[in-house]
Amino acid sequence: MKRVLKVIQLHNSEEKLIKKAQKNDRVAQQALYTTHAPKMLSVCRYYVKDIHYAEDVMITGFAKVFKNLNHFRFDGSFEGWVRKIMVREAISFLRTHKQMEFSEDNLVVSEGVSYESEMSTEMLQLLIDGLPGGYKAVFVMYAVEGYSHKEIATLLQISEGTSKSQLSKARKLLKQQLELLKKRENGTV
Repeated sequence: MKRVLKVIQLHNSEEKLIKKAQKNDRVAQQALYTTHAPKMLSVCRYYVKDIHYAEDVMITGFAKVFKNLNHFRFDGSFEGWVRKIMVREAISFLRTHKQMEFSEDNLVVSEGVSYESEMSTEMLQLLIDGLPGGYKAVFVMYAVEGYSHKEIATLLQISEGTSKSQLSKARKLLKQQLELLKKRENGTV
């Protein structure tokens, strides 16, 4: 007797999951959420200092993802599409809670920031969290998310010059903080 192996599909492709989720399939929606939630929480956490608020932002963001899922057209990455929603939701949260202010002077100081490879991600996140709201938002959008100054200006409703200025000031402040940390580690402070 010849045995025939039955092949059981263990993983649904993301495209199939998305199509099922678009038809309000709760199992597919849960699978998409489970897959993308850890990364999206990190995205929200870049912007929102308190982890509990970051979780709230992520959950609200996912509600918008599922509400607008029929607008996803499969012409780019699903993760990128979700990420944009999370960034916008985080910015909206910061605006609502008045945690983002921008100084309007356009002084641009071109000083690069070099990050020490041995510095922990947690320590770097703490330094970024210590930045004023406007500096932090622009820094994360530019240096972490890869948005252009034009895109940042549009999303934050500021001028490109203000975006450049905020980035420059954030870099300068981070550089000062890194130098202070280095001096403390060397015992020279």
